[in-house]
Amino acid sequence: MTADKAPDRQAPERIAADRLAAILAHFERAGFTRHEPRLLQPAGVFLDRSGEDFRGHLYLTTNASGAELCLRPEYTIPVCLDYLATPQAGEAAAFAYGGSIFRAPLHGASGEGEFLQAGIESFGRDDREAADAEILGAALDAAAAGGAKGLSVRIGDAGLVSAFLDGLDLPPVWRRRVESGHARAQSIAEIFTPPNRRGAEQSGVLAALAKVDSADARRLVEDLLAIAGITPVGGRSAAEIAERFLDQATLTEGAGVSPEKRALAEAFFAIEGAPDIASAALRKLAEDAKLDLTAALDSFDTRASFIAARGLNLDDMVFSASFARHLDYYSGFVFEARRADESAPVIGGGRYDRLLKTLGAKADIPAVGAAIWIDRLAGAARAGEAA
Repeated sequence: MTADKAPDRQAPERIAADRLAAILAHFERAGFTRHEPRLLQPAGVFLDRSGEDFRGHLYLTTNASGAELCLRPEYTIPVCLDYLATPQAGEAAAFAYGGSIFRAPLHGASGEGEFLQAGIESFGRDDREAADAEILGAALDAAAAGGAKGLSVRIGDAGLVSAFLDGLDLPPVWRRRVESGHARAQSIAEIFTPPNRRGAEQSGVLAALAKVDSADARRLVEDLLAIAGITPVGGRSAAEIAERFLDQATLTEGAGVSPEKRALAEAFFAIEGAPDIASAALRKLAEDAKLDLTAALDSFDTRASFIAARGLNLDDMVFSASFARHLDYYSGFVFEARRADESAPVIGGGRYDRLLKTLGAKADIPAVGAAIWIDRLAGAARAGEAA
């Protein structure tokens, strides 16, 4: 093979860089200010939200004072922290970013651990539905500028789910179980299946607790722990351990979840289709069940109108009440866009109004954003060319 016929080993990297540049140029034209957070970030802020299990994904180091740092594993939280550090925190602002993020492959998995990602974040806008539509439209347009067109869009609404669960009025432990199961894409059948009892002794204790008043049950567990001389374990007090026992008893016995409530939950989470069709189905369900979902559904319809006003075809989108993104900070509109034959999304994003307060803001700040995975964009671009 002659030198002029040698393959260009830099071609994939150059193509990815060109796509990233095209996306960032589009975001700038759309009014988003470029901002790049530092590569080194405080590790604790990610572990606090994702748990210690996420530690295996982080590239960790420590500084001279012993503080634990990590290479940037995503952009949203670093951009939020930088925004909160400015005098304009709380005011409307819109940022774009693009560069490397770093997530170590899990033990035994293969992969480089460095990914190119671009995205946008919008803060401080009270016209939430219009901001949601802007982020979705800007992300799809930018992906098209990077070569990916005709992506399938799936949307959900964490705020609508929360309003539905308010009306369903489940016991707190069951509500938490539904919320966590929904976030993990579990079916309603899985969510409402009682946890396995571990051993006859535990089964007997849980069954006994389920048959008495909750206050008496709590005192009983606290007394048993005191008699046994059990001191707080893992930072938990006797009262907290007792509460955990009561939660397990409630789950095991299925207390507080009537067949009617379970059937209503199954009907709600089964609703799927184009936004206007889904909205009509949700309103009928709410009316039949005498649930007040008016505010949440009015917001849903307003957002759909803003999306349509941007020239996006709602009939090409699918709303699913069961759809969720696997991050617990989302509080409203969520979405993903992908090739029809791919499991991993090219674009993902949503609204996270409560996140900034957990990062140090004095009050909740409206916020919505989206991220584009540049390495996944390549496959979507090839699919678009073939079509």
